[in-house]
Amino acid sequence: MTALLALSRAIDAVTTAVGKSVSWLLLAAVLISTGNAILRKTLDMSSNAWLEIQWYLFGTVFMLAAAYALLKNEHVRIDIVSSNWSKRTRDIIDLVLHVIFLVPFAALMSYLAWPWFWLSYRSGEVSSNAGGLIIWPAKLVVLLGFLLLLLQAFSEIIKRYAVVTGRIEDPRHDTAGEMPPAATEV
Repeated sequence: MTALLALSRAIDAVTTAVGKSVSWLLLAAVLISTGNAILRKTLDMSSNAWLEIQWYLFGTVFMLAAAYALLKNEHVRIDIVSSNWSKRTRDIIDLVLHVIFLVPFAALMSYLAWPWFWLSYRSGEVSSNAGGLIIWPAKLVVLLGFLLLLLQAFSEIIKRYAVVTGRIEDPRHDTAGEMPPAATEV
């Protein structure tokens, strides 16, 4: 179990580095969007490439930060249901659902994204828009995003198992599923 927990920490470190790094791409997307809007309104000039790079940047942040959201326990949940469960029950449910849903989904998407990316890369696929960009980098980000999510899912499974079996304290100090004080007052 010690080796698995070390692997989990390594995966968490990679996920954290990627998640924090890609957040800066949002700033780039905003600056590009602002510059494009200013040029379009003041000089009546623009390019599809500027619009596409905004989408590429946003898509990159979304795909590569998904694993970071999972690590930080910031992913979407149905708190109305899980707020009535004990922490141990939520941990067991997380463990089981990660194994039967998240891992197969992320693995399938990674498997399907590889040939989709590779064909685009080999063919030099370019956007059909005038002045559009090459497409394979965006498809590569989809592949990398699902691979990172798959790795983070394994890390979360290791940690949930260790928490449920009492081998470690919960590293995320989970409050998910517990309603904030203001929300519980009816």
